[in-house]
Amino acid sequence: MNRFNLFQKTTLALIFLFPVLVSYASQREIKKEHIIKDDDSIPIYPDLVYEYRIAELNKLTPIELEYNKYVRRYIDVYTIERRDHLAKIAGRAAFYFPLFEEKLDKYDLPLELKYLAIVESALDPFARSSSGAVGLWQFKLHSSRMFNLEVTSYIDERRDPYKSTEAACKYLQYLYRTYNDWQLALAAYNGGPGVVRKAIERAGGKKSFWELYPYLPAQTKGYVPAFIAVNYAMNYLDKHDIKPIDHGMSFFDTDTLKINYAATFQKISKRLEIPISELRKLNPVYKRDVIPNLEEPALLILPKDKIVAFLKNENKIYKDIALNSNDDNEKKLSPAESNKKKVVHIVKKGEYFHKIAMMYNCTIEEIREWNDLENNNLKVGQKLNIWVDPVFVQQLQAEKLKMQKRAEADTNKRVIYYTVQKGDTIWSIANKFNCESVANLLRTNNIQDETDIKPGKKLKIYLDH
Repeated sequence: MNRFNLFQKTTLALIFLFPVLVSYASQREIKKEHIIKDDDSIPIYPDLVYEYRIAELNKLTPIELEYNKYVRRYIDVYTIERRDHLAKIAGRAAFYFPLFEEKLDKYDLPLELKYLAIVESALDPFARSSSGAVGLWQFKLHSSRMFNLEVTSYIDERRDPYKSTEAACKYLQYLYRTYNDWQLALAAYNGGPGVVRKAIERAGGKKSFWELYPYLPAQTKGYVPAFIAVNYAMNYLDKHDIKPIDHGMSFFDTDTLKINYAATFQKISKRLEIPISELRKLNPVYKRDVIPNLEEPALLILPKDKIVAFLKNENKIYKDIALNSNDDNEKKLSPAESNKKKVVHIVKKGEYFHKIAMMYNCTIEEIREWNDLENNNLKVGQKLNIWVDPVFVQQLQAEKLKMQKRAEADTNKRVIYYTVQKGDTIWSIANKFNCESVANLLRTNNIQDETDIKPGKKLKIYLDH
């Protein structure tokens, strides 16, 4: 009896002490050297800490947040492998999150759904997926019409932060009514209601996301874990030494105007002395730097300190447009004046004008004009000056840097091929060979689902010398 009482007391003591022990563990950072820049050290924590922190976040939301190996995989992606990218996203959040929270509150939705836009678009209104989904909330053309988001040659309301967020709230509200489960609603937002319905049928009527996990497509499998990981990462940026990169403006520094006439960013930029690139950032809905003459008044978003200047100059802006609407001699902006950046393309064997023009999102005539070419003849090794949007330059530089890093990493490592044994998991293999991360191991072997490693499968593994 005494032993039983002692056991009871010990058990109760452990139960009460557990949060204290975990809190203590969370304060003791376990760091692992993972060089991104010279002398950098990235904090890595034990599973217990991640589990405790996510459990704390789970208390604040009706969306079920839990910790497991799938969530850990995405935490590593955001806080280790793509930490610089997350710093940029965190900077953009200051601009977009107040708007998201306002709309989510309007529809009585969990405010944590704001993190969904990070998974969808990394908070980039210009984002376009390989499947044609566009904007902060990644609507395809067909889906956008369900919510009256207009798409024409001049405007794309999928890129409108206000209207697309309103549409996303309506859709999420509908999906939750359908499933009465936020994890399934999120899965349906990614894969579509049909994907979730089929998974439920294949699972024999089970309706838990993790029970449906084996029956879902690879992309949808990772969607809920990624959402949970983003919740964690955005709430614990400081614990991972990630500092948001300033977006340049907060949501509260802007204001909106309604205009009843067509206008160009060029005219507005000239009169208000505001860069065209800033007008694009604030007004992503307009596809060609033109605000068309619409049936309804068009919205124009400007920095607050430019609102008075616009109102004072509105008649002049309108007069500029009227005077130049039929003027073929209007001065054409040079690429540099249009805030474009120059890159030098070296012609490779088999390349021709159409291919190069498509590669850089320009026209043959522009390439000829930029390089004073009289015909379409090209030579291997010929240098061409190409003017592109700054965003495209960043993408080129990022891809080049990525390739250089991979090449450098490969020269410092040796490759082995490991045959998967019975009882192996992707996690045990990564630990066995001290791999940089599970995500890298999966990517190196083009594995979409970490459970897809049957005995006999050969894995390519990079080892340090």
